Parts: sequence; C-alpha cells; structure tokens
Amino acid sequence: MSELIEGFLGKSVEGKKSRLPAKLDYLQSATGLFLGLFMWCHMIFVSTILVSDKFFNQVVDFLEGSMFFEPKPIVTSVIVTLVFAIFFIHALLGMRKLPINFRQWQAYKTHMGLIKHGDTTMWYIQATTGFIMFFFGSAHLIMMIFKADEISALHVAYRVVSQNMWIFYIILLLAVELHGGIGLYRLCVKWGWFEGENAKESRKKLAKVKWALTAFWLALGLITLLAYAKLGLANDGKPVPPKTHASLIIKSDKVGM
Repeated sequence: MSELIEGFLGKSVEGKKSRLPAKLDYLQSATGLFLGLFMWCHMIFVSTILVSDKFFNQVVDFLEGSMFFEPKPIVTSVIVTLVFAIFFIHALLGMRKLPINFRQWQAYKTHMGLIKHGDTTMWYIQATTGFIMFFFGSAHLIMMIFKADEISALHVAYRVVSQNMWIFYIILLLAVELHGGIGLYRLCVKWGWFEGENAKESRKKLAKVKWALTAFWLALGLITLLAYAKLGLANDGKPVPPKTHASLIIKSDKVGM
C-alpha cells in the first residue's frame, strides 16, 4: 500500500522517481481521446433523427446486430457498460489534477484572473464541466444500460417532452461538448499533434478549430433536440407502450404500408 501511495507522489520506496504518474497521464490521454471521438460518433448517431424517425430506428437496429440476428438490446447494454467503465476510469484519473479544496480553487481563480491566459481559462471550464459530467454523464449512461430496450425515436421524444428531460439533455450537451472539445485541444497541445514550425501560431490555429468544432456540435445537438421535441409534441406527449422496441416499430410501419 505504501508503494502505491508513494508512487502517486512521484517517488518509489527507494527514492527514485516513479514512472507511475507518467503512465497514468498516458492512460488519461488515451481514455480521453477515446471518449472524445466516441462523443462525436454518438452525436452523429442521435442526429439521424434529422433524416427521419424511421431511419433513426433502423440505425438502432443495425447497431444492435440486425445484420447477424434479431436486434437485441443486450448489445447496447454491453457496449454502454464498456464505455461507462472507460468514462469512470478517465474521471478518476482526471480528479488527480483538480484542486482538492475551496482555498485551492480560489487561488486558481485569482491566478486565472491575473494572467488572463486563454488556455488557463479553458482548463477551468474543462474542470467545471468535468465535475458536471461526472453526475449527468453517469446518470445518462446508467439509464442507457438498464433501459436499452427503450431506445427508439418515440421513446426519446417522450422523455424529452413528457418527462422534461430536455433540461437534462441541454446541460449534458453543454458540458460534454465544452469538456470534450477542450480536452481534445489540450491533447493536441500536450503531445505536439499538428504542431508546425511555429508552436505558438499552431496553438492559435488549433484553438480556432477547437471553438469552430464546439460551435458546430453544439448547434447540431440543439437542432437534434428540437427534432425530438417536435416528434414528441406531434405525438401529443403520449407515453410509448412498454416493450415497443425500435425493431418492433419498424415492423409495424412495414405492416401498415
């Protein structure tokens, strides 16, 4: 136990510098990169509602293995559980670098106000949104694990309108896009990705790309949320019958044709 504690402090029992902090940094970067890219893929997935609710349901069935067998929600539960595990590990690793008490937060805010440095401010936003995500992101993922059979356009529309989940989704959208976008930017800066001959100019360009991407994903997310709200209102906010899985909705549509 003492070896582990001293490893976190950066020294081994023999007094030598430990490699553990560096390894944890690599793991934090790797999990952050995975989650950032997953976040974008997830946004593309949920935005398929902009094509049509039927297309969204077809995508759900495809991701649940419809090319191999009858679509099974358990596939979604397994995938989301793995994502949740990576999310939890990333959160624990990120907590290592957060101020641990109010006085440290106050000192950081004073420092940030004095130097007025863009990257310092972005770190503060990232830390704050990360704290929000720990609760909102966990709640969302847990709900998807245990209610994987309720992923369809109508189910989401019902949650958005009749259960007032639009408030939850807006907060989660803002936290995810700000945290993830800043995180990917900081990864590029930290590891020297896309760095040209002039590091300072490269960082400025990366920051512009980062804010452009954040604006794009936020706009797409809000438009997507409006599409679900529109569908929910068109359905008079009626609850979806239990066990109305996406594949069953598609089959009933085909029968009606």
